[in-house]
Amino acid sequence: MKDLFDKIYKDKGPLGKWADQAEGYFVFPKLEGPISNRMKFQGKEVITWSINDYLGLANNEEVRKVDAEAALAYGSAYPMGARMMSGHTDLHEQLQNELAAFVKKEAAYLLNFGYQGMVSTIDALVNKYDVIVYDVDAHACIIDGVRLHQGKRFTYKHNDMESIEKNLMRATKMAEKTGGGILLISEGVFGMRGEQGRLKEIVALKKKYNFRLFVDDAHGFGTLGATGAGAGEEQGIQDDIDVYFATFAKSMASTGAFIAGDKEIMDFLKYNLRSQMFAKSLQMQLVVGALKRLDMLRTMPELKAKLWENVNALQSGLKERGFNIGTTQSCVTPVYLKGSIPEAMALVKDLRENYGIFCSIVVYPVIPKGLILLRLIPTATHTLEDVEITLDAFSAIRERLENGTYKRLSAAVAEAMGEAV
Repeated sequence: MKDLFDKIYKDKGPLGKWADQAEGYFVFPKLEGPISNRMKFQGKEVITWSINDYLGLANNEEVRKVDAEAALAYGSAYPMGARMMSGHTDLHEQLQNELAAFVKKEAAYLLNFGYQGMVSTIDALVNKYDVIVYDVDAHACIIDGVRLHQGKRFTYKHNDMESIEKNLMRATKMAEKTGGGILLISEGVFGMRGEQGRLKEIVALKKKYNFRLFVDDAHGFGTLGATGAGAGEEQGIQDDIDVYFATFAKSMASTGAFIAGDKEIMDFLKYNLRSQMFAKSLQMQLVVGALKRLDMLRTMPELKAKLWENVNALQSGLKERGFNIGTTQSCVTPVYLKGSIPEAMALVKDLRENYGIFCSIVVYPVIPKGLILLRLIPTATHTLEDVEITLDAFSAIRERLENGTYKRLSAAVAEAMGEAV
């Protein structure tokens, strides 16, 4: 019999094997200073493109004042206990009602965390007789929720309507055998590619197939739609989303999340979401802070307008310079380059050290081998000057990638470490 930890000692995983070279710089980096378009990284100022503070609320003076006053009034403990037992308040209900109205649903229910809440919501919505159909590129929280499912599940090719319909047909046959139902899960905005889920076309399939639609709109909430109600509003099908999910960690610049839908569905979920039934209630200062943030989303459209001014400047500038940004339809701005993981590490170090640009790097296994994805998240706090500096920097690093500079640099590092690239 093997020691349980044998696999840990022998195989660190596709990302963990790079820990010695990457940790503290490429992964688990430490950004310092007030959250904004410019922060400090290892003592140097950098233009920051890796913070999901879309509307610039994280360091907004009014928001910080409300947060501070709420913390002073309630502390970090109140309310104590799970909401079902002792942690329920009028302010939790007020926030739920206002969120439901904002996303045009009958009711909403607060979640302590987005990731945890998504996993638990999937678990509560289905039983072993039901079938789940979901996008192969779904976020990790969706995948982990699906893993809990004891019944059948089918993945469809990313945003591929032919594949979606094919898998709905398979799911229908299976559900007819088991006597269960079908839950289709899509993201409103896919966080790596920036593409919107094909929600309008998925909803149209309800005329042919009997399924319910669950949408994770973490990146769409607050950024898309005429009022900021998200990808469903943007595509004109918000009413047809059966369960709507969004997190406070993006546009709201806070902690927490919520689900919304018909009142009867929300009533069922609040009595069956294990992560909420057996966990401490969302802290009061977060609830009060979320009420303030939501009010700003409703009453200050200039925040979203400034965000999109920056998004359009960045994305159009990248395309004009010949960069591949895929088919993004959101604020998420991916830049695809060709190269190895060592080349990617050399490239990102150059960006940070010599050009003062900090953005997230994504490599295999998240994307296929041989590709480098640099993900930029524009916010309302960025300036057009930030955009121009970044465009110039990206043109320079692309030239160095294509002329082999980063390949030579990574080979030299590997040789010094006694490793093959």
